[in-house]
Amino acid sequence: MSTNSPKPEEKGFFEKVKETIEGLWDDTKDKAEELKDKVTAEKKTAARKSTTGKKSVAAKVSTVTAKAKRAAADVKAKAADKAKEIKAKAADENVKAKKAVANAKTKAASKARSITAKGKTESTAVKKATHAKTGRTTTTAKKKATAAK
Repeated sequence: MSTNSPKPEEKGFFEKVKETIEGLWDDTKDKAEELKDKVTAEKKTAARKSTTGKKSVAAKVSTVTAKAKRAAADVKAKAADKAKEIKAKAADENVKAKKAVANAKTKAASKARSITAKGKTESTAVKKATHAKTGRTTTTAKKKATAAK
């Protein structure tokens, strides 16, 4: 009899295990490649999104910084204007005070002059009245006092 039988040869246990493992391995490789492609695509998308996000954040930061600088400049300008107003007001008040002092001095000087003039006229009047009453004796007394010196 011949060893060739019309039936197909049955595979052994180890050959079946080997084929199963090869099939699983091939499927796993295919799935790994698919996952790798997906991950690469997602990484590119994420990189684009993060770059866009970084740009938008940078733009927002620069906008906020610019607004803050403008606000600070406005505050400084307002403070400078207020300081100028205060200085001008103080200068005006200083001028008014100096004018008032000068006015008071002139009034006091004129009052002093008028009082002095009044005193002189009254003194002269008193002297004349005294001379008229006493007559020549006062002038003689004056001459004697001058001679004694």
